[in-house]
Amino acid sequence: MDTLPIPSLDEPALYINRELAWIRFNRHVLDEAFDISHPLLERVKFHSIFSNNLDEFFMVRVSGLQRQYTKGVRKFPADGMTPAQQLDGIQQSLLPDLSREDDCWHNDLLPKLAIAGIHIHTYQELDEDQKSRIHRFFVEEVYPVLTPLAFDSSHPFPFISNLSLNLAIIVRDQNKKEFFARVKVPTNLFSRLIRIPDPDGNCRNDQQVHFVYLEDIIAAHLDMLFCGMEVVASYPFRITRDADPEIEVDDASDLLTTVEEIMEQRAHGNPVRIEVECSMDESICHMLEKKLVVTSSMIHRVGHPVGMADLMQLLSLDRPDLKDAPFTQSLPEDLGEGRDIFSAIRRHDILLYQPYDSFTPVVNFIRQAAKDPDVLAIKITLYRVGSNSPIVKALMEARENGKAVAALIELKARFDEENNIGWARALEHEGVHVVYGVVGLKVHAKLCMVVRREKDGIRRYMHLGTGNYNATTSRIYTDFGFLTCDRQIGEDVANLFNFLTGYARIDSYLKLLVAPVTLRKGMLALIERETASHLENGGGHLIFKMNALVDPICIAALYRASQAGVKIDLQVRGICCLRPGVPGISENIRVTTIVGRFLEHARIYYFHNGGNEEVYLGSADLMPRNLDKRVEVLFPVQNPDIRNAILTKILPVQLTDNCKLRVLQSDGTYQRIIPPAGVSPLNAQAWFLKHSGCWYHGIQ
Repeated sequence: MDTLPIPSLDEPALYINRELAWIRFNRHVLDEAFDISHPLLERVKFHSIFSNNLDEFFMVRVSGLQRQYTKGVRKFPADGMTPAQQLDGIQQSLLPDLSREDDCWHNDLLPKLAIAGIHIHTYQELDEDQKSRIHRFFVEEVYPVLTPLAFDSSHPFPFISNLSLNLAIIVRDQNKKEFFARVKVPTNLFSRLIRIPDPDGNCRNDQQVHFVYLEDIIAAHLDMLFCGMEVVASYPFRITRDADPEIEVDDASDLLTTVEEIMEQRAHGNPVRIEVECSMDESICHMLEKKLVVTSSMIHRVGHPVGMADLMQLLSLDRPDLKDAPFTQSLPEDLGEGRDIFSAIRRHDILLYQPYDSFTPVVNFIRQAAKDPDVLAIKITLYRVGSNSPIVKALMEARENGKAVAALIELKARFDEENNIGWARALEHEGVHVVYGVVGLKVHAKLCMVVRREKDGIRRYMHLGTGNYNATTSRIYTDFGFLTCDRQIGEDVANLFNFLTGYARIDSYLKLLVAPVTLRKGMLALIERETASHLENGGGHLIFKMNALVDPICIAALYRASQAGVKIDLQVRGICCLRPGVPGISENIRVTTIVGRFLEHARIYYFHNGGNEEVYLGSADLMPRNLDKRVEVLFPVQNPDIRNAILTKILPVQLTDNCKLRVLQSDGTYQRIIPPAGVSPLNAQAWFLKHSGCWYHGIQ
């Protein structure tokens, strides 16, 4: 029997389109909103996340494709799809998801919320007493801040800001002439869902609550805004704009000013999507198309309320019966309050696995450094720190205590720019040496170094991680934090900070793999070493856990390893452009993903290496941007007990989950794993909650 020829590794059919792969990932998020194993409000949370993810996808990815299409860009991704083909593919792929989103909300979540005592009404559904209370709220609080904007020969078409909720209104004068007007719904001043107070004016009981949409309240009172006119109709709509403007910063003399300009332009980016209520009059749709200079394909009619990300508001209700059970994070005894964390690190390397382990030791690491008279300096990279950050407060305290403190704050962290600029200025005010990122690169590495004077000389203590120095997300993202005083790692980290804050140019590192200098080359060398080792001795095995696999060069290296017979397990939370199961190419590659209660964010890279096993952790995914356009770090796990914990406890549980695991098929779709009869269910995240603390350090 003739065998089919094996395609070349640059054949476009071997690669899954990045944007379509992302849509499949977000589909998994929506699946969780349907999953009745989650408590009801957690299902609402997933529904909100699905919508918020879509907003960002259009603001960044779709806007980029539209720019490419307009400019006639001819450089296509490895899958070979043109910008036009990708835009069409996105639209077609989203149609069933948007239909499922409607179904989930109207036919599943909304009725179940009502049964649970959480009622979301239209204004027309309210009784007269409720309408009276809402009318009073409108007159006293909402009405004074509303500004109706007309559109006619003497009134220009109003500017409509990104993601703002609006009412498109048709009014008619006494001569039966119709006009268009727009009212912005002030969701920046009021909650999207307005809680109807009890008859006594209080809102104390969360067991029975009643809400009405803010836009419904405004729509019901438009006659007050357009006195003497007949309000014919009103329809909610929302514009999504390009939020990723192309501004060259390579030659920027003032990076902070340039980033502020980017933020300013983001608010005025070109429209990429207009969401409208499905019943909106066709004439208004045509008018919006004309005035906003968009095509009809960019008008999205939705059957659910526009802007469903606002549903996250419901999570603030005091209804523990409708939420995930709280959990207690593990905290090793030698890292507790009042314990000497530097002494613990000198005894052994320490691995923390958030959120199963507490983030407190990381905060205490910096707090102790701030107070310790023997600490001379603290250096740290900050990408997304959140609000009210204990890490930033500890850095300020360190400066007050006379420590030399240097903080690299990445101003270009998308959608966190404003927050990071605020922290940068606050730290500068306290005398901290602040570096505003690196021109031409994003600094995504997660590093903190404490320099301490000890009896035997200067010693460096390091925290290296896979996630941000953010106490809030540390409870909902899975991430590793690694504490060590290894001398060679300390030398590498010191050299990297010299590059970040000064003019040092480091071409090689002792132990770290650092992008954009050594990481790509090092990763490819490690994959090729595994391939060669397997061809010589057999037993080749690679296990990579990451957020995204996009880089075609790395994918081709994995294909070659698979062709040589290396067993490859890839667990990719989001985008995976590698196509498994292709005859002669990727039969030995299995790709899985887990979407569950926590956001899988940790990165692990395992190499069997002929039995001399190696494990790297770090901040980098295998994407061109991570390998070539960011400062990233992967660090080796050399403590044998920690490495053994990763290989015998963490990775096996991740790979054998049979509750939340999905397996990527060669056609780009995913299949859920269903445990066969007689096999106990295994939810990896639930397992880690029960077994946290078994990977801390080398002393078990």
